[in-house]
Amino acid sequence: MSEQSSQTTEADSLDGFVRVASVAEVPDPSRKVFEVEERFVVVFHVLGEWHALDDCCTHDGGLLGEGDLEGFTIICPRHGARFDIRTGAAKTMPAVHATAYHEVKVVGEDVYIRLTPS
Repeated sequence: MSEQSSQTTEADSLDGFVRVASVAEVPDPSRKVFEVEERFVVVFHVLGEWHALDDCCTHDGGLLGEGDLEGFTIICPRHGARFDIRTGAAKTMPAVHATAYHEVKVVGEDVYIRLTPS
């Protein structure tokens, strides 16, 4: 195998990822909402972990990024539905469906996400 083909470039490792912020823009613990490819996504930084969800409660469209963050749980400010920020899973009523989870990658001081198809 040639040396060139065995090396992975930074561009290759970021295939499909979009830069959304610097690490400093989302201190730990916190979250911030970004618009990526016409979707609003909330990026979470909690206990050194990075996660991203659609900024939309599956119960009634409430903005999750405006809710309270308790550990790895975001609480919809409208009706109190809770979602696991590590998976997007709905944890409590009135939400019964998960919200979309997106892959996050930190490279150096930059935060990237790759959207899950809607």
